[in-house]
Amino acid sequence: VLLSLLLALSLLSPWGSAAGSCPPRCVCASNLLSCSQANLSAVPAPLPRFTAVLDLSHNNVTRLRADWAPARLPHLHALLLSHNGLAFVSTEAFAHVPRLRHLDLSSNRLRTLDENLFSDLGELEVLLLYNNEISTVDRTAFENLGRLRKLYLGQNRIARFPLELLREGTRLPQLALLDLSANRLRAVPAGELQALPAWLRDRLYLHNNPLSCDCLLFQLLDRGRRRHLSAVEDFQDELRCFPPGATALVKILELAGKPPLNCSKAREAVLEAHLGDSVTLGCDSRWQGVRSRHWVTPGGERVLGDGGNGSVVLLANGSLQLRALRPEDAGTYSCWVAGPLLNETLYVELLVHNFTLHGPHDTLNTAYTTLVGCILSVVLVLIYLYLTPCRCCCCRGTEKPPAPRDDSINSSVLSTTPNHAGGTGEPCASHVATSAGTGQNGRFKGRGTPPLPARQGPKAQRKVSDPDSVSSVFSDTPIVV
Repeated sequence: VLLSLLLALSLLSPWGSAAGSCPPRCVCASNLLSCSQANLSAVPAPLPRFTAVLDLSHNNVTRLRADWAPARLPHLHALLLSHNGLAFVSTEAFAHVPRLRHLDLSSNRLRTLDENLFSDLGELEVLLLYNNEISTVDRTAFENLGRLRKLYLGQNRIARFPLELLREGTRLPQLALLDLSANRLRAVPAGELQALPAWLRDRLYLHNNPLSCDCLLFQLLDRGRRRHLSAVEDFQDELRCFPPGATALVKILELAGKPPLNCSKAREAVLEAHLGDSVTLGCDSRWQGVRSRHWVTPGGERVLGDGGNGSVVLLANGSLQLRALRPEDAGTYSCWVAGPLLNETLYVELLVHNFTLHGPHDTLNTAYTTLVGCILSVVLVLIYLYLTPCRCCCCRGTEKPPAPRDDSINSSVLSTTPNHAGGTGEPCASHVATSAGTGQNGRFKGRGTPPLPARQGPKAQRKVSDPDSVSSVFSDTPIVV
């Protein structure tokens, strides 16, 4: 009975049948097959169909051909091939393992990633290629990897930054980690990297590269340090660059205000708009897929949904939309995010210019009008000064003696306009000196200045102005004092 029971268990066990026997020099446990450090030069065959994890690390498998898995392995989700001296991988090597989610090809001798090398791995999530000799990456090597989340390319010989791997929604839409550390990168597109979402920049590793110092690069990393992004905060000493004309590396985060670049620290987020515009403030959190968040306006009001009369709207993606901007909408807005590990607060400064989108044209029109007005004013003043008729333009007779210099009324510019005698028809007749005559009530007429009796005291030298000599520039009627 005991023998029959053992035979039945051996038939039920996956390793009990001939087709599912454990390969020599390997250790089998359930659906896990470990052949690590077995001094293998080729993948053992046959492999059980139900194998889920296959560990072939630390062997001498230098070439991975298309026939290493002659039969389909529908359950294999992890393949470990590190430390094998692997120098060649066929483009059809993964045709029989379509469910693979974890592939480790690290610490080998791979030099190139050929066209469509991983295109059969549509469910791959983690790809380890660090510590190889990779210098060339074909643009289509990572095609069809729509679920890839982590890509490790550190410690290779890559000299060109593969920006196409990061452009959101294109080749690798779910990529959340890209390790390019310890390569041969001399320049990175800092401006385009800054436009990436923070949750991706939080896992972009660029340390230990011979980068060229640049203020845009400094500002990119400086923002990451202030945001506590792990890719920057954990590797501050390893983030170095070559200054212009120098041969020694310096720390990138120490470039602020130092020659020859004199880089200035960048502000976290500044958005400019005009009156009446509609703007959207993005909550650039480093936590991906967070739903618990809210905004606080410059006035301290918490925004959870529609605010005011529809002018402030919290969008589904966590952004804050402001409609029909007013001057009082300017200020610093705060976005509070509840992350999986800790909370995060983001600040966005909004500058509202005090004119609409047509403001520059209106300003130009106003300036033009002001300039024309000034020119016309100058022309009128010149006409008044140089084209006003002279007091004696028509007179050839005796001229009136000039008024004394201390006569403040006669010296006024307002007295330059002549008074005209009414009804005589003779021009400039009023400017000829005549004999003094008496008028009504015994007073002298305006054609002369009556003599005054001598006065005593400090005011004895005061003179009386000719009342007819004071006239408005806008009227011919004399002002009688």
